[in-house]
Amino acid sequence: MKSKWSKRTIGELCLIGSGKVQTGPFGSQLHQSDYSDEGTPVVMPADIVGGKLDERRIARVASSHVDRLARHKLQSGDIVYGRRGDIGRQALIRDAQSGWLCGTGCLRVRLGNSEVSADYLHRYLQMPEIIGWIQGQAIGATMPNLNTDILNRVPVYYPCRRSQDKIGAVLTAYDDLIETNKRRIALLEKMAEEIYREWFVRMRFPGYRDARFVKGVPEGWEVRPVNSLCEEIRTGIRKKDLADDEIYVGLEHIPRRSITFKEWTTADSIDSNKLRFKERDILFSKIRPYLHKVALAHFSGACSSDTIVLRPRDRIYEGFVLFTVFSETFIELATIAAKGTKMPRADWAFLEKLELKTPTPELLEEYQSRFEEIFSLITTLLNANQKAARTRDLLLPRLISGKLSVEDLDIHFPPSMEDAA
Repeated sequence: MKSKWSKRTIGELCLIGSGKVQTGPFGSQLHQSDYSDEGTPVVMPADIVGGKLDERRIARVASSHVDRLARHKLQSGDIVYGRRGDIGRQALIRDAQSGWLCGTGCLRVRLGNSEVSADYLHRYLQMPEIIGWIQGQAIGATMPNLNTDILNRVPVYYPCRRSQDKIGAVLTAYDDLIETNKRRIALLEKMAEEIYREWFVRMRFPGYRDARFVKGVPEGWEVRPVNSLCEEIRTGIRKKDLADDEIYVGLEHIPRRSITFKEWTTADSIDSNKLRFKERDILFSKIRPYLHKVALAHFSGACSSDTIVLRPRDRIYEGFVLFTVFSETFIELATIAAKGTKMPRADWAFLEKLELKTPTPELLEEYQSRFEEIFSLITTLLNANQKAARTRDLLLPRLISGKLSVEDLDIHFPPSMEDAA
Protein backbone atom coordinates (compact mmCIF):
# COMPACT_ATOMS: atom_id res chain seq x y z
CA MET A 1 0.00 0.00 0.00
CA LYS A 2 1.37 3.42 -0.91
CA SER A 3 2.54 5.74 1.89
CA LYS A 4 0.12 8.41 0.64
CA TRP A 5 -2.80 6.15 1.41
CA SER A 6 -4.55 6.23 4.77
CA LYS A 7 -6.40 3.61 6.79
CA ARG A 8 -9.37 4.14 9.08
CA THR A 9 -12.47 2.15 9.99
CA ILE A 10 -15.92 3.14 8.76
CA GLY A 11 -16.78 4.05 12.35
CA GLU A 12 -13.80 6.42 12.57
CA LEU A 13 -14.65 8.04 9.24
CA CYS A 14 -18.24 8.59 10.36
CA LEU A 15 -17.07 10.08 13.66
CA ILE A 16 -14.72 12.51 11.89
CA GLY A 17 -17.43 13.56 9.43
CA SER A 18 -20.24 13.71 12.04
CA GLY A 19 -21.93 10.80 10.31
CA LYS A 20 -23.25 7.51 11.64
CA VAL A 21 -23.94 3.84 10.93
CA GLN A 22 -27.56 3.23 11.85
CA THR A 23 -29.91 0.25 11.83
CA GLY A 24 -33.20 0.51 9.93
CA PRO A 25 -36.50 0.45 11.81
CA PHE A 26 -37.38 -2.72 13.72
CA GLY A 27 -40.30 -4.88 12.65
CA SER A 28 -42.31 -3.58 15.59
CA GLN A 29 -42.02 -0.07 14.13
CA LEU A 30 -43.06 -0.96 10.60
CA HIS A 31 -45.69 -3.66 10.15
CA GLN A 32 -46.78 -5.48 7.01
CA SER A 33 -50.14 -3.71 7.23
CA ASP A 34 -48.37 -0.33 6.97
CA TYR A 35 -47.30 -0.93 3.38
CA SER A 36 -49.37 0.35 0.45
CA ASP A 37 -49.27 0.53 -3.35
CA GLU A 38 -48.46 4.24 -3.31
CA GLY A 39 -46.34 6.51 -1.18
CA THR A 40 -42.67 6.74 -0.19
CA PRO A 41 -40.46 3.76 -1.15
CA VAL A 42 -38.92 1.69 1.68
CA VAL A 43 -35.60 0.02 0.81
CA MET A 44 -35.32 -3.66 1.79
CA PRO A 45 -32.34 -6.00 1.16
CA ALA A 46 -34.22 -7.62 -1.75
CA ASP A 47 -34.35 -4.23 -3.48
CA ILE A 48 -30.55 -4.00 -3.61
CA VAL A 49 -29.46 -5.61 -6.88
CA GLY A 50 -26.03 -5.25 -8.48
CA GLY A 51 -25.04 -2.29 -6.34
CA LYS A 52 -28.18 -0.35 -7.25
CA LEU A 53 -31.79 -0.10 -6.12
CA ASP A 54 -34.34 -2.11 -8.07
CA GLU A 55 -37.66 -0.26 -7.80
CA ARG A 56 -39.86 -2.84 -9.55
CA ARG A 57 -41.13 -4.54 -6.38
CA ILE A 58 -40.24 -1.93 -3.78
CA ALA A 59 -42.62 -1.50 -0.83
CA ARG A 60 -44.17 1.90 -0.06
CA VAL A 61 -45.71 3.65 2.93
CA ALA A 62 -47.96 6.67 3.42
CA SER A 63 -46.54 10.05 4.48
CA SER A 64 -47.78 9.55 8.07
CA HIS A 65 -45.33 6.66 8.49
CA VAL A 66 -42.52 8.67 6.87
CA ASP A 67 -43.01 11.45 9.45
CA ARG A 68 -43.06 8.91 12.27
CA LEU A 69 -39.84 7.29 11.04
CA ALA A 70 -38.07 10.51 10.02
CA ARG A 71 -34.76 9.41 11.55
CA HIS A 72 -34.62 6.60 9.00
CA LYS A 73 -34.97 8.89 6.00
CA LEU A 74 -32.26 8.46 3.38
CA GLN A 75 -30.38 11.27 1.71
CA SER A 76 -28.09 11.51 -1.30
CA GLY A 77 -24.70 10.02 -0.44
CA ASP A 78 -25.99 7.48 2.08
CA ILE A 79 -25.08 3.83 1.61
CA VAL A 80 -27.76 1.23 2.33
CA TYR A 81 -26.30 -2.15 3.32
CA GLY A 82 -28.35 -5.35 3.64
CA ARG A 83 -27.74 -6.83 7.07
CA ARG A 84 -29.39 -10.21 6.56
CA GLY A 85 -28.81 -13.09 4.16
CA ASP A 86 -26.66 -12.30 1.12
CA ILE A 87 -23.74 -10.39 2.64
CA GLY A 88 -22.32 -7.69 0.37
CA ARG A 89 -25.54 -6.19 -0.95
CA GLN A 90 -25.25 -2.41 -0.77
CA ALA A 91 -26.26 0.60 -2.84
CA LEU A 92 -25.41 4.29 -2.98
CA ILE A 93 -28.37 6.63 -2.62
CA ARG A 94 -28.65 9.17 -5.44
CA ASP A 95 -30.50 12.49 -5.59
CA ALA A 96 -33.61 10.83 -7.06
CA GLN A 97 -33.86 8.50 -4.03
CA SER A 98 -33.35 11.16 -1.35
CA GLY A 99 -36.26 11.07 1.11
CA TRP A 100 -36.88 7.34 0.81
CA LEU A 101 -36.83 5.22 3.95
CA CYS A 102 -34.20 2.74 5.09
CA GLY A 103 -36.24 -0.41 5.70
CA THR A 104 -36.02 -3.23 8.18
CA GLY A 105 -33.19 -5.61 7.39
CA CYS A 106 -30.89 -2.78 6.28
CA LEU A 107 -28.14 -0.62 7.76
CA ARG A 108 -27.53 2.98 6.75
CA VAL A 109 -24.00 4.40 6.45
CA ARG A 110 -23.81 8.19 6.47
CA LEU A 111 -20.25 9.50 6.21
CA GLY A 112 -21.13 13.16 6.68
CA ASN A 113 -18.28 15.58 5.96
CA SER A 114 -15.69 12.80 5.77
CA GLU A 115 -12.34 12.66 4.02
CA VAL A 116 -13.67 9.62 2.14
CA SER A 117 -16.33 10.13 -0.52
CA ALA A 118 -19.50 8.05 -0.44
CA ASP A 119 -18.88 6.94 -4.03
CA TYR A 120 -15.39 5.67 -3.14
CA LEU A 121 -16.68 3.78 -0.09
CA HIS A 122 -19.55 2.33 -2.15
CA ARG A 123 -17.05 0.92 -4.65
CA TYR A 124 -14.62 -0.14 -1.91
CA LEU A 125 -17.38 -2.23 -0.32
CA GLN A 126 -17.79 -4.10 -3.64
CA MET A 127 -14.29 -5.58 -3.33
CA PRO A 128 -14.44 -9.38 -2.89
CA GLU A 129 -11.84 -9.17 -0.10
CA ILE A 130 -13.95 -6.66 1.84
CA ILE A 131 -17.15 -8.65 1.33
CA GLY A 132 -15.25 -11.71 2.56
CA TRP A 133 -14.00 -9.82 5.64
CA ILE A 134 -17.51 -8.67 6.52
CA GLN A 135 -18.92 -12.14 5.90
CA GLY A 136 -16.35 -13.55 8.30
CA GLN A 137 -17.64 -11.21 11.02
CA ALA A 138 -21.34 -11.93 10.40
CA ILE A 139 -23.36 -13.60 13.14
CA GLY A 140 -25.22 -16.85 12.43
CA ALA A 141 -24.58 -19.72 10.03
CA THR A 142 -27.98 -20.35 8.42
CA MET A 143 -28.89 -16.67 8.01
CA PRO A 144 -25.80 -14.44 8.44
CA ASN A 145 -26.59 -11.16 10.19
CA LEU A 146 -24.69 -7.88 10.43
CA ASN A 147 -24.97 -5.10 13.01
CA THR A 148 -23.66 -1.55 13.39
CA ASP A 149 -20.64 -2.75 15.38
CA ILE A 150 -19.45 -5.03 12.56
CA LEU A 151 -19.88 -2.36 9.88
CA ASN A 152 -18.19 0.26 12.06
CA ARG A 153 -15.12 -2.01 12.29
CA VAL A 154 -14.66 -2.43 8.51
CA PRO A 155 -11.13 -1.20 7.64
CA VAL A 156 -10.97 1.31 4.77
CA TYR A 157 -7.81 2.10 2.79
CA TYR A 158 -8.04 5.31 0.79
CA PRO A 159 -5.95 7.88 -1.10
CA CYS A 160 -6.45 11.68 -1.15
CA ARG A 161 -9.87 12.97 -2.15
CA ARG A 162 -8.69 14.00 -5.62
CA SER A 163 -7.48 10.47 -6.35
CA GLN A 164 -10.74 9.03 -4.98
CA ASP A 165 -12.64 11.20 -7.47
CA LYS A 166 -10.38 10.07 -10.31
CA ILE A 167 -10.95 6.42 -9.42
CA GLY A 168 -14.67 7.11 -9.36
CA ALA A 169 -14.49 8.86 -12.76
CA VAL A 170 -12.78 5.86 -14.39
CA LEU A 171 -15.35 3.40 -13.04
CA THR A 172 -18.29 5.75 -13.64
CA ALA A 173 -17.33 5.98 -17.32
CA TYR A 174 -17.97 2.23 -17.62
CA ASP A 175 -21.18 2.48 -15.58
CA ASP A 176 -22.46 5.28 -17.81
CA LEU A 177 -21.68 3.31 -20.97
CA ILE A 178 -23.53 0.28 -19.61
CA GLU A 179 -26.57 2.38 -18.62
CA THR A 180 -26.65 4.10 -22.03
CA ASN A 181 -26.58 0.73 -23.77
CA LYS A 182 -29.36 -0.55 -21.51
CA ARG A 183 -31.56 2.39 -22.54
CA ARG A 184 -30.80 1.71 -26.20
CA ILE A 185 -31.69 -1.96 -25.74
CA ALA A 186 -35.02 -1.01 -24.14
CA LEU A 187 -35.83 1.29 -27.08
CA LEU A 188 -34.95 -1.42 -29.61
CA GLU A 189 -37.12 -3.97 -27.78
CA LYS A 190 -40.00 -1.50 -27.82
CA MET A 191 -39.49 -0.87 -31.52
CA ALA A 192 -39.68 -4.58 -32.39
CA GLU A 193 -42.77 -5.02 -30.21
CA GLU A 194 -44.46 -1.94 -31.67
CA ILE A 195 -44.01 -3.21 -35.24
CA TYR A 196 -45.55 -6.53 -34.15
CA ARG A 197 -48.51 -4.75 -32.55
CA GLU A 198 -49.00 -2.46 -35.54
CA TRP A 199 -48.95 -5.30 -38.07
CA PHE A 200 -50.56 -8.20 -36.24
CA VAL A 201 -52.76 -6.68 -33.51
CA ARG A 202 -53.97 -3.41 -35.07
CA MET A 203 -53.84 -5.14 -38.47
CA ARG A 204 -52.06 -2.25 -40.20
CA PHE A 205 -49.56 -4.47 -41.97
CA PRO A 206 -47.96 -3.54 -45.32
CA GLY A 207 -50.74 -3.60 -47.95
CA TYR A 208 -53.57 -3.75 -45.38
CA ARG A 209 -55.58 -1.07 -47.25
CA ASP A 210 -55.95 -3.38 -50.23
CA ALA A 211 -56.46 -6.56 -48.19
CA ARG A 212 -59.80 -8.33 -48.15
CA PHE A 213 -60.97 -9.46 -44.70
CA VAL A 214 -63.17 -12.51 -44.19
CA LYS A 215 -64.71 -12.71 -40.70
CA GLY A 216 -61.94 -10.50 -39.32
CA VAL A 217 -59.15 -12.54 -40.92
CA PRO A 218 -57.17 -11.09 -43.86
CA GLU A 219 -57.40 -13.17 -47.01
CA GLY A 220 -54.42 -15.55 -47.25
CA TRP A 221 -53.96 -15.72 -43.49
CA GLU A 222 -54.74 -18.90 -41.54
CA VAL A 223 -56.16 -19.61 -38.09
CA ARG A 224 -53.67 -22.03 -36.58
CA PRO A 225 -52.92 -23.39 -33.08
CA VAL A 226 -49.80 -22.15 -31.29
CA ASN A 227 -48.19 -25.61 -31.44
CA SER A 228 -48.18 -25.51 -35.24
CA LEU A 229 -45.72 -22.58 -35.06
CA CYS A 230 -43.51 -23.74 -32.18
CA GLU A 231 -42.88 -26.77 -30.02
CA GLU A 232 -42.06 -27.22 -26.35
CA ILE A 233 -38.58 -28.70 -25.82
CA ARG A 234 -38.11 -30.91 -22.73
CA THR A 235 -34.52 -32.05 -23.16
CA GLY A 236 -33.26 -32.94 -19.70
CA ILE A 237 -29.65 -32.66 -18.59
CA ARG A 238 -28.14 -34.17 -15.45
CA LYS A 239 -26.14 -31.99 -13.11
CA LYS A 240 -23.08 -34.24 -13.48
CA ASP A 241 -23.14 -33.79 -17.27
CA LEU A 242 -22.90 -30.00 -17.07
CA ALA A 243 -19.52 -28.27 -17.14
CA ASP A 244 -19.05 -25.95 -14.16
CA ASP A 245 -18.64 -22.89 -16.40
CA GLU A 246 -21.67 -23.63 -18.58
CA ILE A 247 -24.38 -20.95 -18.60
CA TYR A 248 -27.32 -21.60 -16.29
CA VAL A 249 -30.51 -19.53 -16.35
CA GLY A 250 -32.71 -19.70 -13.26
CA LEU A 251 -36.23 -18.27 -13.14
CA GLU A 252 -34.77 -15.28 -11.29
CA HIS A 253 -32.63 -14.50 -14.35
CA ILE A 254 -35.56 -14.31 -16.79
CA PRO A 255 -36.33 -10.57 -16.94
CA ARG A 256 -39.79 -9.15 -16.33
CA ARG A 257 -41.34 -7.42 -19.36
CA SER A 258 -38.14 -7.61 -21.38
CA ILE A 259 -37.24 -10.02 -24.17
CA THR A 260 -33.48 -10.12 -23.57
CA PHE A 261 -31.27 -11.69 -20.91
CA LYS A 262 -28.95 -9.35 -19.02
CA GLU A 263 -27.82 -11.78 -16.33
CA TRP A 264 -27.32 -15.48 -15.65
CA THR A 265 -25.00 -17.70 -13.63
CA THR A 266 -22.94 -20.87 -14.17
CA ALA A 267 -23.75 -24.53 -13.66
CA ASP A 268 -21.43 -24.88 -10.66
CA SER A 269 -24.10 -23.03 -8.64
CA ILE A 270 -26.83 -25.66 -9.15
CA ASP A 271 -27.48 -28.94 -7.35
CA SER A 272 -30.15 -30.72 -9.42
CA ASN A 273 -31.02 -31.80 -12.96
CA LYS A 274 -32.13 -29.14 -15.44
CA LEU A 275 -33.36 -28.57 -19.01
CA ARG A 276 -31.26 -27.88 -22.08
CA PHE A 277 -31.98 -24.92 -24.36
CA LYS A 278 -30.34 -23.67 -27.55
CA GLU A 279 -29.51 -20.23 -28.82
CA ARG A 280 -32.67 -18.49 -30.10
CA ASP A 281 -35.01 -20.63 -28.01
CA ILE A 282 -37.77 -18.74 -26.17
CA LEU A 283 -37.76 -19.20 -22.38
CA PHE A 284 -41.11 -18.74 -20.61
CA SER A 285 -41.21 -18.88 -16.81
CA LYS A 286 -43.84 -21.45 -15.85
CA ILE A 287 -44.25 -20.36 -12.21
CA ARG A 288 -46.51 -17.35 -11.58
CA PRO A 289 -47.02 -16.46 -15.26
CA TYR A 290 -48.45 -13.06 -14.23
CA LEU A 291 -44.86 -11.98 -13.52
CA HIS A 292 -44.50 -11.70 -17.31
CA LYS A 293 -41.12 -13.44 -17.69
CA VAL A 294 -40.48 -14.28 -21.35
CA ALA A 295 -37.17 -13.85 -23.19
CA LEU A 296 -35.28 -14.95 -26.30
CA ALA A 297 -31.91 -16.54 -25.55
CA HIS A 298 -28.88 -15.19 -27.44
CA PHE A 299 -26.80 -18.10 -26.09
CA SER A 300 -27.27 -21.79 -25.28
CA GLY A 301 -27.15 -23.43 -21.86
CA ALA A 302 -29.24 -25.04 -19.13
CA CYS A 303 -32.31 -23.68 -17.38
CA SER A 304 -34.71 -24.41 -14.55
CA SER A 305 -37.07 -27.34 -15.06
CA ASP A 306 -39.87 -24.86 -14.31
CA THR A 307 -39.16 -23.13 -17.62
CA ILE A 308 -41.21 -23.69 -20.77
CA VAL A 309 -38.62 -23.87 -23.57
CA LEU A 310 -40.18 -23.00 -26.93
CA ARG A 311 -38.53 -23.52 -30.30
CA PRO A 312 -40.09 -22.08 -33.48
CA ARG A 313 -40.70 -24.75 -36.12
CA ASP A 314 -39.35 -22.36 -38.76
CA ARG A 315 -37.10 -19.31 -38.40
CA ILE A 316 -39.75 -17.05 -39.97
CA TYR A 317 -42.01 -17.72 -36.95
CA GLU A 318 -39.44 -16.56 -34.37
CA GLY A 319 -40.33 -12.88 -33.86
CA PHE A 320 -44.05 -13.53 -34.34
CA VAL A 321 -44.14 -16.34 -31.75
CA LEU A 322 -41.93 -14.41 -29.32
CA PHE A 323 -44.18 -11.36 -29.16
CA THR A 324 -47.32 -13.50 -29.22
CA VAL A 325 -46.35 -15.33 -26.01
CA PHE A 326 -44.93 -12.04 -24.63
CA SER A 327 -48.23 -10.19 -25.22
CA GLU A 328 -50.49 -9.10 -22.36
CA THR A 329 -53.33 -11.20 -23.81
CA PHE A 330 -51.27 -14.41 -23.80
CA ILE A 331 -49.93 -13.72 -20.29
CA GLU A 332 -53.49 -13.12 -19.02
CA LEU A 333 -54.67 -16.40 -20.54
CA ALA A 334 -51.65 -18.22 -19.07
CA THR A 335 -52.48 -16.74 -15.66
CA ILE A 336 -56.16 -17.65 -15.82
CA ALA A 337 -55.42 -21.24 -16.90
CA ALA A 338 -52.53 -21.72 -14.43
CA LYS A 339 -52.73 -24.70 -12.09
CA GLY A 340 -52.17 -24.40 -8.35
CA THR A 341 -52.96 -21.69 -5.82
CA LYS A 342 -49.84 -20.93 -3.76
CA MET A 343 -47.47 -21.51 -6.66
CA PRO A 344 -49.55 -21.32 -9.89
CA ARG A 345 -47.90 -22.88 -12.95
CA ALA A 346 -48.69 -22.14 -16.58
CA ASP A 347 -50.36 -25.06 -18.38
CA TRP A 348 -48.68 -25.47 -21.76
CA ALA A 349 -51.06 -28.27 -22.71
CA PHE A 350 -53.80 -25.62 -22.70
CA LEU A 351 -51.76 -22.74 -24.15
CA GLU A 352 -50.39 -24.66 -27.12
CA LYS A 353 -53.93 -25.22 -28.44
CA LEU A 354 -54.83 -21.52 -28.53
CA GLU A 355 -55.62 -20.41 -32.05
CA LEU A 356 -53.82 -17.51 -33.71
CA LYS A 357 -54.51 -15.43 -36.79
CA THR A 358 -51.34 -16.41 -38.63
CA PRO A 359 -50.03 -14.12 -41.40
CA THR A 360 -48.90 -15.28 -44.82
CA PRO A 361 -45.36 -16.69 -45.10
CA GLU A 362 -44.35 -13.59 -47.11
CA LEU A 363 -45.51 -11.22 -44.36
CA LEU A 364 -43.89 -13.35 -41.64
CA GLU A 365 -40.66 -13.32 -43.64
CA GLU A 366 -40.79 -9.52 -43.91
CA TYR A 367 -41.40 -9.10 -40.16
CA GLN A 368 -38.68 -11.61 -39.27
CA SER A 369 -36.21 -9.72 -41.44
CA ARG A 370 -36.90 -6.53 -39.49
CA PHE A 371 -36.80 -8.39 -36.18
CA GLU A 372 -33.46 -10.01 -37.09
CA GLU A 373 -31.92 -6.61 -37.74
CA ILE A 374 -33.17 -5.20 -34.43
CA PHE A 375 -32.20 -8.26 -32.37
CA SER A 376 -28.73 -8.25 -33.93
CA LEU A 377 -28.25 -4.68 -32.67
CA ILE A 378 -29.54 -5.73 -29.24
CA THR A 379 -27.10 -8.65 -28.95
CA THR A 380 -24.22 -6.38 -30.03
CA LEU A 381 -25.10 -3.98 -27.20
CA LEU A 382 -25.52 -6.85 -24.72
CA ASN A 383 -22.07 -8.20 -25.62
CA ALA A 384 -20.59 -4.70 -25.33
CA ASN A 385 -22.08 -4.39 -21.83
CA GLN A 386 -20.62 -7.74 -20.82
CA LYS A 387 -17.15 -6.63 -21.90
CA ALA A 388 -17.53 -3.23 -20.21
CA ALA A 389 -18.69 -4.82 -16.94
CA ARG A 390 -15.86 -7.36 -17.06
CA THR A 391 -13.26 -4.62 -17.65
CA ARG A 392 -14.71 -2.44 -14.89
CA ASP A 393 -14.70 -5.35 -12.44
CA LEU A 394 -11.08 -6.13 -13.30
CA LEU A 395 -10.09 -2.49 -12.82
CA LEU A 396 -11.94 -2.08 -9.51
CA PRO A 397 -9.53 -4.01 -7.22
CA ARG A 398 -6.45 -2.59 -8.95
CA LEU A 399 -7.66 0.99 -8.60
CA ILE A 400 -8.93 0.60 -5.05
CA SER A 401 -5.73 -1.12 -3.89
CA GLY A 402 -3.49 1.50 -5.46
CA LYS A 403 -1.78 -1.05 -7.72
CA LEU A 404 -2.99 1.01 -10.68
CA SER A 405 -2.23 4.65 -9.86
CA VAL A 406 -4.45 7.49 -11.12
CA GLU A 407 -2.43 10.31 -9.57
CA ASP A 408 -0.75 11.39 -12.81
CA LEU A 409 -3.73 10.76 -15.10
CA ASP A 410 -5.48 13.72 -16.72
CA ILE A 411 -9.04 12.55 -16.31
CA HIS A 412 -12.13 14.27 -17.71
CA PHE A 413 -14.88 13.90 -15.14
CA PRO A 414 -18.37 12.88 -16.28
CA PRO A 415 -21.05 15.59 -15.82
CA SER A 416 -22.46 13.87 -12.72
CA MET A 417 -19.08 14.21 -10.99
CA GLU A 418 -17.92 17.65 -12.13
CA ASP A 419 -19.19 19.56 -9.10
CA ALA A 420 -17.64 17.11 -6.64
CA ALA A 421 -14.36 17.09 -8.57
